[in-house]
Amino acid sequence: MSEVYATRRMRVRERCNAAGAAAALVSRPANVRYLAGAAPHGAVLLLGKREDLLVCAGPPDDRPTEGRPDEALRVHALPRSGGDPAVAAADLATGQGADSLAVEEHHLTVARHRAIGSVMPRLRLADLGGAVEQLRVVKDEEEISCLRIGAEIADQALGELLESILVGRTERHLALELERRLVDHGADGPAFPTSVGTGPHSGRRGHRPTDRRVEEGDFLSVCLGATYRGYRCEIGRTFVIGTSPADWQIELYDVVFAAQRAGRESLAPGAACRDVDRAARQVLDSAGHGEGLPPLTGHGVGLEIDEDPQLAPAAMGKLDACVPVTVEPGVHLPGRGGVRIDDTLVVRPEADGGPELLTITTKELLAL
Repeated sequence: MSEVYATRRMRVRERCNAAGAAAALVSRPANVRYLAGAAPHGAVLLLGKREDLLVCAGPPDDRPTEGRPDEALRVHALPRSGGDPAVAAADLATGQGADSLAVEEHHLTVARHRAIGSVMPRLRLADLGGAVEQLRVVKDEEEISCLRIGAEIADQALGELLESILVGRTERHLALELERRLVDHGADGPAFPTSVGTGPHSGRRGHRPTDRRVEEGDFLSVCLGATYRGYRCEIGRTFVIGTSPADWQIELYDVVFAAQRAGRESLAPGAACRDVDRAARQVLDSAGHGEGLPPLTGHGVGLEIDEDPQLAPAAMGKLDACVPVTVEPGVHLPGRGGVRIDDTLVVRPEADGGPELLTITTKELLAL
């Protein structure tokens, strides 16, 4: 991986130099990990004129499940606790002869920005912008492999839950059990807080589990994800509890399923992000569910659970090959419940079989 990290850092450095910055300070944790491997909490990365340094508040600890920093990258640990790695990195940049430093203004706090300016007043600060995030959009096959394993873990955890007795258990208990099963199967942890919604709570995007108990006839919607080696995937499914689905449940499920399929089938290199959203949204709108829809149909995933690209009505840009995204339309009927179906896929050209589905738990409307 050292060569991979070195190539990534070189690409960021080229962008900095083209913008007139002699060095760059990367502080956003996901970006540090992308360029340097697993790093201690609060570490920053200096892309210096003479040498790249991982600057930490203390020495890296041994965390085999999360990995270690790039072995080819020198670690600079601050000599005493309480120092700010970002300020120290700026000082190191001037020591290497840099007169300008590009920083991630969208992540660096105002206080830290001012601290750097006061300690190194002659150092010209520029904005690195989203240069690293833009590089992270397209994944290499090693990254996709991590997402694929994470998806397998999430599928396993969900499949085991579906084999257990659900009636009478609370949303909160089911969510905790799912998160435990993720770790049991090898995940670093959940990719985000697990959502379990029953009855009138079902189908809500981002619903936080409550003490409501599962009842017969309920819709049960579940959204969970696994983190594996830092990479995060997502899956969401909806089921009916205890009895055969009611007519209204079948009708609503079929509409959301058709919308999700339309979105999935629109994924292709060169497809406009807004067109993928439109494909799914039009199905729901035509069925009379255009009001109150979520603001987006899907989003990118990777070292963070919500990355670019955004599949939304006003989204700009087009999809590239090897970009993992979610497609997650849903409808919630207030007081009754709803349906959400969510998959993680990788954009692939038609010659390679089209979009690769990572989350494979059945999307059939099961009565559990």
